[in-house]
Amino acid sequence: MKLSDIANIRLQTQQLAATTFRKPKDIVEWMGAIQAQDYAMAKWALGIRLPGTTDKEIEAAINSGKIIRTHIMRPTWHLVSANDIHWMTELSAPHLISSMKGRQKELGLTEEIFSKCNKVIEKALQSGKHLTREELMALLTKAKVMINQYTAIHIMYMAEIYGVVCNGAMKGKKQTYALLEERIPKTKKITRDEALAKLAKKYFSSHGPATIQDFMWWSGLPAKDARSGLEMIKSGFISETIGTETYWFSSPIGSKKSTKPSIHLLPAFDEFIISYKDRTAAIQVEHQKKAFTSNGIFRPVIVVNGLASGLWKRSEKTNKVVIETSFFRPHNKAEKSLLEEAAHSFGDYLNKKTEIKTS
Repeated sequence: MKLSDIANIRLQTQQLAATTFRKPKDIVEWMGAIQAQDYAMAKWALGIRLPGTTDKEIEAAINSGKIIRTHIMRPTWHLVSANDIHWMTELSAPHLISSMKGRQKELGLTEEIFSKCNKVIEKALQSGKHLTREELMALLTKAKVMINQYTAIHIMYMAEIYGVVCNGAMKGKKQTYALLEERIPKTKKITRDEALAKLAKKYFSSHGPATIQDFMWWSGLPAKDARSGLEMIKSGFISETIGTETYWFSSPIGSKKSTKPSIHLLPAFDEFIISYKDRTAAIQVEHQKKAFTSNGIFRPVIVVNGLASGLWKRSEKTNKVVIETSFFRPHNKAEKSLLEEAAHSFGDYLNKKTEIKTS
């Protein structure tokens, strides 16, 4: 395996080259977690991996609770399968709670305040109620909790980390919250070691070839835990060393690169780019500043044969979506044809006609 092979192999493991899965929940469960602070783009991250699926079908899976959108692993939004939400929350909670203590001290938030807030939130959401953050903050204000823009974020964040709440059904364009254990009843508890092994297996199966540093970045786990997770499952994986880095991946899918020409319009924050500490396999160093910023903004990229080769953006009208593209390099006639196919696939996903503008 050469460095140039890695991205093409990842097209397969990440279900971009082809997939045997049929449901959005199955894709999320395979991937382990999908970064999701941009809600529309997170849905497209599933749509692009499930050709023929629509935005409405994916939102229905989220609204039904088959897929959960919550803060987990690193302190940002992710999509997680309902089957994985409890053990992944319990695994992530200790280091997430520790990582936020400094900021919460600045805001004057204490464990006593979080406990009080969680009791109010639990009472408000009992019996299947789904409320927006604004509605919950109004109830906390009534309970004499001092609320502002920043404390509101941390109060709901901690309610997720403690396993009190998860997302409810969308209310228009606003997310709601529901009680996690009402929405997704707890299953059999697993040990921390079992959870570490399970997360490592998911990551290296769905994101490989990848290094231990990649896994540490993606999972947010302390180095000791990440290494322990890999150690427990590595006998079932293949490893290859390129330079000073050792890459782990599963067999047989991870041993075969995709040779079929392809273009993918990847969403912002897609796992194909964001889920690795070292992203040079998929995007050349000279183009990285165009694709993502130093403060963590990841733009939608055009991936040609596994390599990020341009950017795209969309603007939605009533009956159509306009897709504007800009390449890092000249593109040939065959690539232009594949780009049109990819753009029309996105239009079909939205159930809209597609207009393409190329610069």
